[in-house]
Amino acid sequence: MYTIEAQDAVWVKSSRSTNGNCVEVARLGNGRVAVRDSKSRQGPVLVFAAGDWRAFMEEVKSGGFGA
Repeated sequence: MYTIEAQDAVWVKSSRSTNGNCVEVARLGNGRVAVRDSKSRQGPVLVFAAGDWRAFMEEVKSGGFGA
């Protein structure tokens, strides 16, 4: 189900990505967000509910993971 959506998705990565070691993120239909390794674009894709992804990003931005 997500394979077709992920193939047609518009993938973006951080503007801070300079050496290729990062992830790419894409919005999918039905309120989902896909995440993949930028070095392995044909590899697995993780799919999250948009609310879960938003909560994760808020925690990252607040330094909750030691970033």
